[in-house]
Amino acid sequence: MNNNNKIFRSCIVLLFLLQLSFNVEMHAGKRKDYLVTAFGAVADGKTLNTKAIQKAIDAANKNKGGRVVFSKGKFLSGSIIIKSNVELFFEEGAILLGSTDPNDYPKLEGVRALVLAHTAKNIAVTGKGIIDGQGRELALAVDSLHHTGVKIDASYNYRRLRPGDGRGKLVSFVKCDSITMKLITLKNSSGWVQCFEQSSNIVVDGIKVDSRAYWNNDGIDIDGCENVRITNCDVNSADDGICLKSDSPGLQNNNIYIANCTIRSSANAVKFGTGSYGSFKNVTIENIQVFDTFRSAIAIESVDGAEIENITVSNITAVNTGNAILIRLGHRNGDKPGYIKNVSIKNVKAQIPFGRPDIDYDLRGPEVDYFHNPFPSSIAGIPGYPIENVTLENIEITYPGRASKGMAYLPLTRLKDVLENIKGYPEFTMFGELPSWGFYVRHVNGIVMKNIKVTLEKEDFRPAFVFDDVNGLVMRDVNVPSDKTNQIIFKDVRSDNLDAAALKRKIEPEQNTFVLPSK
Repeated sequence: MNNNNKIFRSCIVLLFLLQLSFNVEMHAGKRKDYLVTAFGAVADGKTLNTKAIQKAIDAANKNKGGRVVFSKGKFLSGSIIIKSNVELFFEEGAILLGSTDPNDYPKLEGVRALVLAHTAKNIAVTGKGIIDGQGRELALAVDSLHHTGVKIDASYNYRRLRPGDGRGKLVSFVKCDSITMKLITLKNSSGWVQCFEQSSNIVVDGIKVDSRAYWNNDGIDIDGCENVRITNCDVNSADDGICLKSDSPGLQNNNIYIANCTIRSSANAVKFGTGSYGSFKNVTIENIQVFDTFRSAIAIESVDGAEIENITVSNITAVNTGNAILIRLGHRNGDKPGYIKNVSIKNVKAQIPFGRPDIDYDLRGPEVDYFHNPFPSSIAGIPGYPIENVTLENIEITYPGRASKGMAYLPLTRLKDVLENIKGYPEFTMFGELPSWGFYVRHVNGIVMKNIKVTLEKEDFRPAFVFDDVNGLVMRDVNVPSDKTNQIIFKDVRSDNLDAAALKRKIEPEQNTFVLPSK
C-alpha cells in the first residue's frame, strides 16, 4: 500500500492548496456582505422569501462575488440557486426554513432541492446557523397530492416515496468546482440531505447533519466527484450516513478523504454504492465513530460494474451496530461485473448487538423477511470474479452469539447452498443464513488477516470463520474462543502456505482448525 499512501498524501496537499486558494479568493480585499433583509427578506418564519434571497445571491454574483448573510431569525423559502463566487453565511441563530409547498421546488437541470447550484465555481455555505427543510411535512404534502388525485404517481410505493418523486434534497450541487460547507447544521430533509454530483475540489468540515424526517435521508452523498475532503462532521441520518455513489457509467470518484466523523444511521455508516456504475479509487477513511447503526459500519460494494481500488480504512469504532464489515462484488447491472481490489482495513473495534440497533429510530431500517441467526462480517465476490488483495489487520469484533439451530441451520456439509445472490441488493443480510458467526469469506483472491480477535457474549453453535473458494490466504495471530473445536473452516482454499502442517503452525490452538475436503 506504499503507492496508495503516496497518493493519499498528495491528495491531502492538493486539497489543502485548493482550499487555501478558495479562501484567499473569497476573502481577498474588502468583500461585500449582502444581507438578505436588505433585499426584502423577513425573518418571521411565515413570509415566503424565495425571491428576496435570490435577489441577494444574484447581486453578489453580478458584483464578482460576495457573502449573502442570514441574520438571526427564521427565513422561509423555496428553492434558491447559489451562483459562482457566492457564499451563504448564516449567523448563529439564523435558520433557512424550507417551504412545505411542493410547488416551491421547481427543477434545476432535473434536480429539486432547497439549496441548489449547477456549474458554479467558488461557492460556500458556512456559519453556525441551520438549514431546516421541514422534510416530513413536505413529504406528507407530496403524499397527499397522490392520494387526493391531484398528482398521481404511477410508481407510488405506500411505504416510502421515491427520492425523485418531488420531495427533493436539502442541498444539491451538480457539476460545480471548489465547494466549501463549514459549520452549518442541516436538518430534516425530505430526501437526501446533501448531494455533490460530478463536482470537484470539495471541502465539508465541521458540519452537523440531523435528519430523520423521512425515508432516504442520506447524510452526505458523493456521486462521481474528485478531490473531496469530509472531516469533523456529526451525522445522524435515517439512511446511509456518508455514501459514495456512482449512479452513471463513466463517473469517477477519485481522491476522497473522510476522517474524524461521528455517524449514527438507520442504514450504513460509511458506504460505497449501491449505485456503482463508475469507479471509486484512492479513498481514505479514518477515525470514524459509529453507534446505533442498523447495517454495516463499513460497506464497500460494486454491483453495477464499478471499479473499486486503493481503499484504505483505519481506526473505526462501532458500538451497537448491526454489522462491522461488508465487502461485496456482485453483478446487478452492466455488461460484466466490475472489480474490487487493494483494500486495507485496519484498527477496527466493533460491538454487534443481538437485537436491532436502531430500535429507537422512528424510521427504522427494513426488516429481514426470514428467520436468521446473527450475521458475520462478509467478504464475497461471485464465481469467476473474486475480490482481490484485501488486508484486515488489528480487528476486534464482539458478537452476541445466541444462535439457535431451531431458528435457522445451515450445516457445514451444505456450504454450497449458501446463496450467491449475484444480482441481489448488496447488504450484509443478502446471503440468507450464514454458516459462521465471525467472518464469512468467499470468492476472494489474496487476503491477509493479521491480529484478528472475535469474541462471543453468549454461545454460538457455528464456527467463527468460514473460507470458501479463497486463494492466497494468510492468517497470523487469529484469536478465537478456545472452548470448542473447528472454529476455522476451509473449503477450496488454495495457498502454498495452507497445507496441514502450516495450518498448525499459524493458528492456535491446533484443534480450532478444520479443513473440509474439496469436491
